[in-house]
Amino acid sequence: MYLRRDLIEPRVYQEVIYAKCKESNCLVVLPTGLGKTLIAMLIADYRLSKYGGKVLMLAPTKPLAVQHAESFKRLFNLPSEKINVLTGELSPEKRRKVWEESTVITATPQTVENDVLTGRISLEDVSLLVIDEAHRAVGSYSYVFIAKEYLKTARNPLVLGLTASPGSDEEKIREIVKNLGIEHIEVRTESSPDVKPYVQRISFEWVKVELPGIYKEVRSLLREMLKESLKPLAQFKLVSTYSPDISKREVLQAGSKINQEVARGNYEIGRLRMYQAKAVKLQHAIELLETQGLTALRAYLKKLREDKRTKSSRQLMEDPRMRKVIYLLVQAKESGVDHPKMEKLKELVRKQLERKPESKIIVFTNYRDTGKKIVEELTSMGISAERFIGQASRGKDRGMSQREQKETLERFSKGEFNVLVATSVGEEGLDVPEVDLVVFYEPVPSAIRSIQRRGRTGRHRPGKVIILMAKGTRDEAYYWSSKRKEKGMFDAIRKIARELEREKPRRAEIREKVPERAGMSRGKVTSLDQFLKPKKGKGEGPERAEKGAEAESAKKSEETKKESIENLPIKPIFVRKPKGIVVYVDNRELRSGVPKHLKELGAEVEVRTLDVADYVVSEDVGIERKSANDFIQSIIDGRLFDQVERLKRAYEKPVIIIESELYGIRNVHPNAIRGAIAAVTLDWGVPILFSSGKEETAQFIYLLAKREQEERKKEVRLRSEKKALTLAERQRLIVEGLPNVSATLAKRLLKHFGNVERVFTATEEELKEVEGIGPKKAREIRKVITAPYVEGE
Repeated sequence: MYLRRDLIEPRVYQEVIYAKCKESNCLVVLPTGLGKTLIAMLIADYRLSKYGGKVLMLAPTKPLAVQHAESFKRLFNLPSEKINVLTGELSPEKRRKVWEESTVITATPQTVENDVLTGRISLEDVSLLVIDEAHRAVGSYSYVFIAKEYLKTARNPLVLGLTASPGSDEEKIREIVKNLGIEHIEVRTESSPDVKPYVQRISFEWVKVELPGIYKEVRSLLREMLKESLKPLAQFKLVSTYSPDISKREVLQAGSKINQEVARGNYEIGRLRMYQAKAVKLQHAIELLETQGLTALRAYLKKLREDKRTKSSRQLMEDPRMRKVIYLLVQAKESGVDHPKMEKLKELVRKQLERKPESKIIVFTNYRDTGKKIVEELTSMGISAERFIGQASRGKDRGMSQREQKETLERFSKGEFNVLVATSVGEEGLDVPEVDLVVFYEPVPSAIRSIQRRGRTGRHRPGKVIILMAKGTRDEAYYWSSKRKEKGMFDAIRKIARELEREKPRRAEIREKVPERAGMSRGKVTSLDQFLKPKKGKGEGPERAEKGAEAESAKKSEETKKESIENLPIKPIFVRKPKGIVVYVDNRELRSGVPKHLKELGAEVEVRTLDVADYVVSEDVGIERKSANDFIQSIIDGRLFDQVERLKRAYEKPVIIIESELYGIRNVHPNAIRGAIAAVTLDWGVPILFSSGKEETAQFIYLLAKREQEERKKEVRLRSEKKALTLAERQRLIVEGLPNVSATLAKRLLKHFGNVERVFTATEEELKEVEGIGPKKAREIRKVITAPYVEGE
C-alpha cells in the first residue's frame, strides 16, 4: 500500500471509477473540482502494489505537473526523492538520473517525448500512464506519440485519461479514444446521481451591453469593406456567400483552395489571394471591435499601417473608408469612449468586492492587450489586479516564466490580490481554491474552453459565472455556439461509451466489483482536503490505525496474488513491430515530427548531431528533408546548391525529400521551382522524392532504411566522404562539429576568427560577437571544447 488510506476518504463515484479503470484503459470525464487526481492516485496505488515499476503522470504545463507531484508527496507513503517532476529545465543527463531513481514521475509531455525518442528513458517499467487534460491527445500533440509508444513497449500497460471536456466533435472524441487505446469510458456530469450531492451550485448570468453609435458607424464601414473583398471569392465559388457574417473558417479555407488551384497551374486564381488576405484581416478587425473595444482595434490597425511589406495591408490602409475609421477612432479616444464591457466589468468587480472585500475574482479574456487594459483600469480604481499570461513574448510584451506563473497563482490563492486577469493559459486544471466570481470578458465558441473557464469557480463552494456580451454581435453567436457544442459533447461521449461497452469481449467477467469500504463520508470540505479523513480523536491512536492498515494490506496482498494469476493484464492494442532497422537522425529534426513516426513504424531512432544530411540509413544513403517553404527559401537565398554539393560529396546515393505542397505557398514563379528541381536531379544526379507530410516522409525513410539494411546488408555510417575535401571544406566540417553550428554559422565563425584554432580558443564573449551566437550557444560550444574527455560518455 502506497496511498495513505488513513488520510483519505474516497467518495462513492471515485470508488466506482477506480474499480472500473484499474485494469482497463479508461477515459474519465468528470466535472472540474470533483477529484480526478484522487482517482489517479487510487489506481496508481493499486498498479504499484500489484505490478511494481513506475507511475508516469503527464500534464500540459509545468505548474500543473508540479501541482500533481505535490499531491502525490502529500498522500503517498514514499520518500520525497522517489516522487519527482521532469521538465525541459533539467539537463538531459539529470533527467535520465531522476527517471531511474523515481517511482512516481509527473512531467510535461514534450520532455518525455524527446527523452523516449533519444533513448534516455524507457517506458517498459511504467505500470500506469496518467494523461491529464486528455482532450489534447489529438493530431501531433506529444500525448499521442507517448501513449502509442507506451502501449507498444510497457510490460504491464494501463492508460488513464482525465478531462472535464473531451470536445464537442464526435470525430475528435473518437480520435482521443483511438490515440490513447481507450477501452472504457466513465462519464459524469453535474446532474449524475452519484456526483450531484458534491457539486457546488454555480449561478450563470449573461450581461448584455449596447454598443455606442460610434461603434456602429465603424462596424458598418468595416463590414462594407469586408463584403467588397468577399465578392470576387464568391464569384469564383471559393466561398459560399459574400455576407460579412461568413465564418472565419470558410474564409481561411478559401486561402487553401487558392493555393491548390495555383498548384494545378491555374495561375489566374492566384490574384484572388489579395482579396482573401484582406478579408481575413477585416474579419479580425471586426471581431476586435465587437468583443474587445476601440483600444484593441486601434492597436491592430497600427500594426497593419506599419506592415509595409504586405500588399493587402497597404491597400486596406489606403482605402478612404479605412481613413474614416481611423478618424472616428481618434475622435473616440479624445472623448474617452471605449467598449461598454469595460465599464460593466468595473461595476461588477466593484459590487462583488463591496459585498465581500476578500473575494477572489478571475476575469478571462482572449487577448493580452485587453487583459493589460483591464488590469490598468481596475488598478486605477484602487482594486488589486494582476495578469496571468503564457510564456511566449509578443513584441515588447514579455511573457511570464513558469516560476512567475506559479508565484502569481500562489499569491492569488493567499489573497494577496483580488483579481486575476487571465488569457487561455489560466483555463486548464490549475487548482485555485475558493474563487467567488468568474467573468468571461467575451464568450468563446468552444465547449472545452467554456467548461474549463467556468470550472475555476464552484470547486469547493457556490460560485458565480458572468458572461459579457455585446448585443447584435458575434459575442451572442459565440455564446450559443459553445452551449450547442457542450450538449453535443455529452451526447457524443455517451454514444461512444456505449459502443465500447458493446465491443468488450469477456473483459467484463474479470472486472473487480467495487470494494465495500466502511465509513465513507459524503461531507463537503475544500481542495484535496475534501477527500481527507477527519483527524483522529484521543480514542484512535496511531498504533491502532497502523495495525488496521497492516491487516488490510496483508489481506489485499493475498487478493493481489490471486488476481495476478486469474486476471492477466489487458494486452496493448498496438502491435509490437519488429526491431532492427536503425535510422540516424539529426537532433534538429526532433521537432519536425518525423522521428516520432519512424519510431512508430518500428525503427530504432539514434539521435545525433549530423554533419551532413538530416537522416542517415546506410553508409551510402544520406537523406536531406526539406519542407516546401524551406526548399523555396533555399532557392531564394542560394543555399540549395551548396547543400546539394555537400550531400553529394558525403554520400554515394544522396536523396532529398520535399515535404508538403510545393506550389502556391510563396510568391515565386513555378518555373523557377521547376528549374531548381531539374538542376538538382540532372546536373547533380540527386533524386528528389515528394511527400504529402511528415507521416509519408517517415514511411519513405523507413523503406529506404529497410531496403539498405535488410536487402542490401549495408551498414549505417554517419559520414562517408568519398571524395577528397578541399582545405576550406575540411575546416568548415571541423567547425560544424560544434553544437548547433550549421554550415552557414561555420562560415561566419571562420571568417570572423580567421582559422580553426582561433574559433576553438575564443572565449564566450568573443563567440557572442558572431551573428547567430547567443549566450546559451556560446556556453555550449565552450563546454564541448573544454570539458574533460571521459571514456564511454
